[in-house]
Amino acid sequence: MEDYILSCCSSCDLSNEWIEKRNLHYVSFKVLVGDEIKLDDMGKSFSPWEMYKLMENGTDTKTSQVSVGEYMDYFEPFLQDGKDIIHVTLSTGISGTYNSACQAADELAEKYPARKITIIDSLAASSGYGLLMDLAADKRDEGMSYDNLVMWIENYKLNVIHWFFSTDLTYYIKGGRISKAAGLVGQMLNICPLLNVDYNGKLTPREKIRTKKKVVKRIVEKMVEEADDDQDYYGKCFISNSDKELALEVQREIEKYFPNLRGKIQHFDIGCTIGAHTGPGTVAVFFTGKRRID
Repeated sequence: MEDYILSCCSSCDLSNEWIEKRNLHYVSFKVLVGDEIKLDDMGKSFSPWEMYKLMENGTDTKTSQVSVGEYMDYFEPFLQDGKDIIHVTLSTGISGTYNSACQAADELAEKYPARKITIIDSLAASSGYGLLMDLAADKRDEGMSYDNLVMWIENYKLNVIHWFFSTDLTYYIKGGRISKAAGLVGQMLNICPLLNVDYNGKLTPREKIRTKKKVVKRIVEKMVEEADDDQDYYGKCFISNSDKELALEVQREIEKYFPNLRGKIQHFDIGCTIGAHTGPGTVAVFFTGKRRID
């Protein structure tokens, strides 16, 4: 069996326990919370829930992608140990971190010509990115070779489906994704935007839905439309959230339509990198299904 490691960024929004169980590795983004720089290390040093409380109290947040130098420092110990690297980055539709990782890989390739480093754009975010990593770990554990796994990730990544909704438009207005005027109207009308990650890996608004109850129902309808095997779907389903009660409501609704998923849905926190932009009150659902084409 080839000696390679599967690697990702902390914005995959799994948990440290899950990462360890699946034998994955990650490099951390940084988040500026007010005047303090915090490491997004899946809650080990700074909890996203602490960040959400600060955001609700008016604290501004800003993310910082991994630099070329930080990637080199992260990759090099694996190469020194004689391991090849498959590193999957946060979507280029959301971050420029892919380019930094590629530059680092190119520089290290000159120093370690016998080793292989492949950088892959996930075209994914949050626990959808995490789901892609989890599926890749399955293939690795089945004995898939380095080269075949690289091809599999590239070919399959658009079959990982992402749907998000938010019940609080404050952070979309702050981030410029929604104009202030449209946001104020939306808040008065209890609009909950429904978004997905498109085939370019960009977070794209799709529908404006009034009330939490209706958007919970609609996100599950989207899953019914797009999941593998329709309502007989038995694949993996991850939910990430910054509202635990609402995430459980979504789970209950999914289980009404997908009997094979009862008791099998995995929940994760939306981490600091993604959460700095989406804020509290967000729930996202991820599963495998029809290939993203728009």
